[in-house]
Amino acid sequence: MARTWFSSAPVLDARERAVLLDVAYAAIGDGRQRGGPRAQPLELYPPALRAHAATFVTLHLARELRGCIGTLEACQPLVVDAAENAYAAAYRDPRFPALAPAEIADLEVHISILTPPEPLVFATEEELLAQLRPGVDGLILSERGCRSTFLPAVWETIAEPRAFLARLKLKAGLPAEYWSDTIRASRYTTIDIA
Repeated sequence: MARTWFSSAPVLDARERAVLLDVAYAAIGDGRQRGGPRAQPLELYPPALRAHAATFVTLHLARELRGCIGTLEACQPLVVDAAENAYAAAYRDPRFPALAPAEIADLEVHISILTPPEPLVFATEEELLAQLRPGVDGLILSERGCRSTFLPAVWETIAEPRAFLARLKLKAGLPAEYWSDTIRASRYTTIDIA
C-alpha cells in the first residue's frame, strides 16, 4: 500500500474526528492493561486517518495539564501516531506520574494534528519575532543538538512573542536571552480535536 502524507492541514469530517478521539481514549484506557495501545488493522479506518501525520496529544484533569507528548515529523499513519502519543501522554510523560485508573473517567483528551513545519529565514532575533503569528503558529527551535517546541495553544498562556520565544529557549535548555546565528526555527499550525 502506498504511503500518503498530508502536505497541508488534513481535512477531517465529524465522523473521522470522533473516531480519532475514540482511538486516543481507548489507547489510554485499554493500554493500561495491555502495556501499550492496541493495534487495529489500518484497513478498518477511513483513508484520511491512514495518511501519515504528526500529532501531539494533550491531557487535562480539572483544566490542569496532566500530560502532553507528540511527534514533529509525519512518520506513521495519523491514527497510529495519535494512539501512541495518547498512551505516552498518559503513562510516559516524565513530568507526571503514570495516570491512575481513577483519573481516566474525568480525563479530557485534546489531539493536535500538525501541518508540515515551515523553516523560517532570519538573521536576527528581531527578524524571527517579526515572523511569528501569535495564536496561530507552533514553533520549533533547534540549536546545537537541542530542540523544543510550543504548540499554538501555548499562546493562550504566553501571549507576547518575545516571552514566548524566551520560554521556548528555556525549554530547549538554553538561557532565555541566548542568541546565535546557528539557531534554526520552523513554524507549523495545527488542526485541533477535542
